[in-house]
Order: sequence, then C-alpha cells, then structure tokens
Amino acid sequence: MKKIILQLLLLSFYMKPLLGASSNPIYGQNGMVVSTSQQASQAGIDILKKGGNAIDAAVAVGFALAVTSPSNGNLGGGGFLVASFSNGKTFTLDHREKAPSNSYRDMFLDDSGSVIPGMSLYSRAGSGVPGTVDGLIRILQDHGSGKISIREVLSPAIRLAEKGFLLSYYEARQFNAYKAFFERNDAAADIFIRKDKRPWKVEDRFIQRDLSKTLKRIAKHGRDGFYTGPVAKMIVEEMKRGNGLISMDDLFNYSSKYREPVTGSYKGYEVISMGPPSSGGALLINMLNMLELYEKDSLEWNSSDYVHILTEIERRAYADRAEHMGDPDYWDVPLEMFKSKEYAEIRTADIDINKASPSDEVYAGDPAGYESPETTHYSVVDQWGNAVSVTTTINLGYGNGCVVKGAGFFLNNEMDDFSSKPGVPNVFGLVGNEANAIEPNKRPLSSMTPTIILKNNKPFLVIGSPGGSTIITTVMQTILNVVDHDMDIKEAVCAARFHSQWLPDVIQIEPRGLAKDVIGNLELRGHKIVPRGGYIGESNCIMIREDGIYGGGDCRGETSAIGY
Repeated sequence: MKKIILQLLLLSFYMKPLLGASSNPIYGQNGMVVSTSQQASQAGIDILKKGGNAIDAAVAVGFALAVTSPSNGNLGGGGFLVASFSNGKTFTLDHREKAPSNSYRDMFLDDSGSVIPGMSLYSRAGSGVPGTVDGLIRILQDHGSGKISIREVLSPAIRLAEKGFLLSYYEARQFNAYKAFFERNDAAADIFIRKDKRPWKVEDRFIQRDLSKTLKRIAKHGRDGFYTGPVAKMIVEEMKRGNGLISMDDLFNYSSKYREPVTGSYKGYEVISMGPPSSGGALLINMLNMLELYEKDSLEWNSSDYVHILTEIERRAYADRAEHMGDPDYWDVPLEMFKSKEYAEIRTADIDINKASPSDEVYAGDPAGYESPETTHYSVVDQWGNAVSVTTTINLGYGNGCVVKGAGFFLNNEMDDFSSKPGVPNVFGLVGNEANAIEPNKRPLSSMTPTIILKNNKPFLVIGSPGGSTIITTVMQTILNVVDHDMDIKEAVCAARFHSQWLPDVIQIEPRGLAKDVIGNLELRGHKIVPRGGYIGESNCIMIREDGIYGGGDCRGETSAIGY
C-alpha cells in the first residue's frame, strides 16, 4: 500500500510539463484571474466583464474547477478564502471539511494500536463532511456584488459538465495514468474510463452528466441543493457502500465559518493570510519574522547561505506546527507566539550559519507568554482593486478514489490530515500531536496558505499554491522572490524552489533546482539533499501595480492567467 501511495503522489508531478524558460506576465487593465484551468479562468473573467466583483468571479472559478480539474477542484472537498477589498476591508472564510459526528480518536488504528495502512486515504472512512459548496454559496451571498445570481455563476460549470470540454494533452495523459485507480470504483470507472476502452487522447470531449445534474440542483436550490435532498442522500448511500461515516445530519449541520485573518508585516509590507485550522498563515508570518532578522545583501537568491538559513527557519516553524497547531474551536492555538517578532528572535538565536541543526535537536517552542500534493489555488482581482485568494482541495489526487454514484464528484480523504496517532506522520510526512487529534465535528489541520500582501494599505500580491506540506514554503519563496529579489510575478512563480519541514530531516530540491557547488556546500554543513522526484507547488499569483494588473501562472503546470 505504501508503494501505491508513493506512486500516486509522484505521478501528478511527473505528468506536468517540464519547467521551461519564464515568459512575461499576462497584463490586464480591469481584472485578472489565474488558475490551473483555462476554462475556469475564462469563467471568472466572463463574470468580471458582466460587472461582477472579485467574489462573484472567484465563486464561478471554484465551481468551474470542480468540472475541469477533477483531481483537485471539487464539490466533495473544502478550502480557505482570503479577501482584501479596496476599501480596506479584509476577511477570511474557512470552508474546510469537518470530521463526521460518529468519528473517534483511534478510528484508523488496529487492535494493537498501530495505524492501519491506507485506511485514512483510500476508504470512505477517510472522507470528511464537504465544505466547498456551503463556502462558495455563503461568500457569494455575503460579499458578492449583488449583480450576479447563483445561476449565473454556476452557468459556466454546468455548461462545461453537460456539453463537455476538450481535454488537453496533460489531462488526457493523467486520466490514462490513473486508469487502474479509477477501476477500483465502479462510479469512477463509468466516468473516467472511456466506454470503448481506448486511452483518452488530446481534444477528446469529456462529458460529466451526473455532475451537471448536481450543479443544476445547486443553481436552483442553493446550498440545500447539495446538503439536503437527492444529493445528500446519494452521499450517505455512498457511505453505506463502505465504512463511511457522513450522515444526513452531518451534511445538514455543516457550516462554513468566518475567521479573523492572521496578519503580520515584512519589510514594510502587510501580510494578510489564513489562520487555524490552516497552519499556513501563522507559519508564513513566523518564518518571515525570522528571516527579517537577516540582512538581504548577505542572502543571495538560492545561494548556500540562503538555502541554509531558510531551511533552519523552516525546521523551527514546522516543529512548532506539530506541537501547537489544530482547530481553534477545539484547541488553544498560541497565535500570538507565531506572530511575535520577539519570539522570532528567540527562535533564531541558536542558528549557526556554518552548521545544520539536526531535526532531532530542534524542539517546539514554549507558548507561555504568547498566545498539505493535490490541491489547487486561484487568484482573482477585479476592476476596483478587490482581491481574492482561494486554495481548495480533496487532499490527494481524486481524493479517496470514490465517486458519489449519481452525483458525479469524488469524495475527499481529508481525514488523513488529522493525526491518526501522535508522532506518526501523515501522507505528506507531517507529524502531529494532541492538538490535531481526531474529534467529532473538528476540522483537520491544513497547510493551505491563501495570502494577500498589501503595499501602502492596498492589495499588491495575491498568492497561494497547492502542494501539501510544501504549500507554506512555496508561498514564502514566491513572496521573497518579489520583495527581496525584484522578480516580476511570472519569474517569481516559475523560479526554482526547495523545501524542508523539520521531519524528515532533509532538504528537498526540484530537478535542476540548485547549483552543484551550492549542494556541496550545504552537505558540508551537515544537510542531506534529496531530489524531490518532481516539482514543488504550482503557484498561481497576481501582482497589482500602478500601471495595471499582472498575472503569473506557474510554469510547472497547465496554468492559465487571463486578464482584460
């Protein structure tokens, strides 16, 4: 089972186009959408052209991605949204999945107390209560322009599902590569394996009729079209086909939740990001606080010192994540500690520029005195300067592999983001303890880091990425590429990245990511360098300047930046 999990994790990286030379950013005067799908980006732009605001467009993009990017766009998952409006208003929405009410702490352990391999990933028990639909409908009703109806924002998604869209080379190849995975579930096989059994080819038309019916129910009945009635019954029936726990009450009672944004500063820029149950915003600010203590001129981009210092910072931040992060409704998360610049000074005091700190000697900090690879990210800016950053996921590619029969969408396997057993890593190698233990109705900890950077109190960068545990470091390096290394947004998202996260005690690098002499110097300092086996993240971002809006789709994938 471990071998299968590893193969599926790496597969999405191998399927992506090779990292090529950076082209120029896409320019727009009145608006910009950057996502992993051309059709989804166009759906958002069409809404902006109709006079909709960034929220209207973001909702249209989210529903379109559920059709055109089924491995990570979703109705059966959840996510986080960060928004900053031109009038100074900022807010974040948590529409993360929740543990079913019948879940319990040791549900993924056998009689001897060991974690059952694959149960949290590839069984229906791994599914949390989906939050995407509730979140998108709620944010539209609360913060949309009022000019665009639910039917209008869903119309592109319904059309793409009912009439189909032409597969790209990457999409066709990925469907073919996952054929054996789809064969494990009859409903998935009916949709994602051709009836004539031949492989998918580029420009084959891909139609999802069951999904179009689900989307039509949402367009007609709002959230009730998903959380009650026929679709809800289909989800519960799917649970009964295995060991799933989601009930009708769980669906009916699900509610997304507004959270206070996590805010910080870095070299005169203001950082607006997502708070717990996402660990992303707090860790991002914590790491930027630590890095701010070092002189810019002494840390040349991707030099030996630069990689060493960032790695030391990341180890300390991720050690704190493992100990202190969880759902704030169930755990007292010491946010003030993570945000504190004084704590950053304490945390960096034992960093040696010439020597790596072994991870088994890096411990979580004391909060006394202070208070996740298949995900997708999209960024939206409208003509008024309102900015929206959204990261959404069903966890691994195609979730747990189970399609809700008759409803046409994959179930998530987000229960793996809980700590099944203290000290035992999840599929991304992240370790958790009591703070992230399984409890009924609790939201699992996440690494998603939708972020907006303000310059002179106005949105300047709209940033985020998929990539499991690498999301946070991807977002940080993208910010540094712009703020510290003067890159344009396309260069910033395409530049080579590296990643470390406390455990395992390694630095992961992309193909051709670091120079040989840099690798040698890092090894002399005691670092272990490990090839990633693929690329790190897929950062789809926007930069807003006085002369217009610039979109940067990551060169690592089939991304689409569209402006107007």
